[in-house]
Amino acid sequence: MGLRSFVALPLDKEGTVIRLFFEHALEADYDQLTTNVAYGISNNQTLFLSESYRFSGASGQRFGDVSMLYRHIIWQDDYLTGTNRLGLLGGIIIPTADEREMAIQTGFVFTHFSNRYEIDIDGLYQTGINSRPDSGRFDVSWQYRLFPAEYPDWGMSSELYAVIEYNGRWKEGNSLTHQLTTGLQWVQQSWVIEGGAVRTCSRSDINSII
Repeated sequence: MGLRSFVALPLDKEGTVIRLFFEHALEADYDQLTTNVAYGISNNQTLFLSESYRFSGASGQRFGDVSMLYRHIIWQDDYLTGTNRLGLLGGIIIPTADEREMAIQTGFVFTHFSNRYEIDIDGLYQTGINSRPDSGRFDVSWQYRLFPAEYPDWGMSSELYAVIEYNGRWKEGNSLTHQLTTGLQWVQQSWVIEGGAVRTCSRSDINSII
């Protein structure tokens, strides 16, 4: 899966993944921890929950809104060295403060995996209710397995991936923000350690480290 998006992660029925995502924004000067939980309802249906907490920054300490997303894989083509799959996304954003409103989320996610690389593409549009502005995002993530070059004939091995992403973020009333993300993922059988840096493409400074 990509660094900036959680929705491409495949899960079997009753499979559960918890992901802690820490972000330090250099330009905006804030620290934020996001907790993501994914649960496999079935082999092609997954529920994603997300909640963030900002430790510091101009707005002070606060909880972010709760995101609930349902993914349904509508097409999947598995072959010996990889897979292709397409999923539809739908859900809601639940505000955690009285001054914020709800939003409805719709989108898609596509994955192409073959041999040593994977491409994940996702898009999500969030329609604000009442006074909440509409917003949207997209992520194009390319992951390449640096190690091992070939899987062992027997058993599991550690894997190291390089990740490059093109990300877009938009909010009604503002222009689209283009971002470039680079990082590494160290994958074990039951856990993953990952990290990277995010930069706004139109600027020379690094905006955040995740």
